[in-house]
Amino acid sequence: MNEILERPAKILSQRQRKAYFQDGFIGVEGLVGEPWLSKLQAVTKHFIELSRTVEGKDKRFDLEATHSPEEPRIRRLNSPTDFHETYWEFASQGPFVDVAEDLLGANVKFHHSKLNFKWSGGGEEVKWHQDIQFWPHTNYQVLTLGVYLDDVTDDMSPMGVIPHSHNGPLYNLYDDSGRWTGALNDEDISGLDVESAVYLGGSAGSITAHNCRCVHGSAPNRAAKPRPLLLCAYSAAHAIPITNLTANGKHAEVIVRGQPAKWAEFDPRPVLLPPDWSKTGYKSIFEHQQGEI
Repeated sequence: MNEILERPAKILSQRQRKAYFQDGFIGVEGLVGEPWLSKLQAVTKHFIELSRTVEGKDKRFDLEATHSPEEPRIRRLNSPTDFHETYWEFASQGPFVDVAEDLLGANVKFHHSKLNFKWSGGGEEVKWHQDIQFWPHTNYQVLTLGVYLDDVTDDMSPMGVIPHSHNGPLYNLYDDSGRWTGALNDEDISGLDVESAVYLGGSAGSITAHNCRCVHGSAPNRAAKPRPLLLCAYSAAHAIPITNLTANGKHAEVIVRGQPAKWAEFDPRPVLLPPDWSKTGYKSIFEHQQGEI
């Protein structure tokens, strides 16, 4: 990654960039400011209000079982960049693109987005997992950037990442019966130093960045308010998706910085393949990890 670090930084410090490549992740306090933060908060409030009229399955929302018009409980807003221009403007023109260039190089593609709410009073945990097995690429220059839309304290269960796990193995996310769980099994977790996990909270506008191989997760949110985290995945232009998970995405594989790649690059390390999403249908990580499908 020396060639990336040799490029002048757009928005991150050189220390932050080096920490990302060394540890596999960084958190940056208050990087997203106004007017972006207010715009994202306003459109997110709009979708919370829309969710009050939703019952059962809806392609926009993944809802907790106790969701109701009086007390909405959203687990995830699926593909927010597909459903509102403000999200896409932020993902394609906002500071995330500068961060992605600082960590991926000159040529950057958008892959997909989601907004995890982790609702108050028990919002579901995200079990330890790695991202790339859900949406494998030809190499591992793929990352996810997140921005907290509200202040996140330790009791709200911010995302935790295990340092250096991006340089370790990729884990099997199937159980012994061959069912996709989207989570590491207990035996693999026992071999990890989960006590070393760094939990990335912060004030509204703070960001997270983690490599696609990092082991990460978060506990249930027992606090009195939700913990909305807007997540956008990006890749270097030369990293090509292997599956068709985002084939119907409105903005999937759009170049947001630089130029398209003329050559694909292949990492010699293997990657686990998920189920054929075109046949099984992709659900949210919550549905897979909780065995709801």
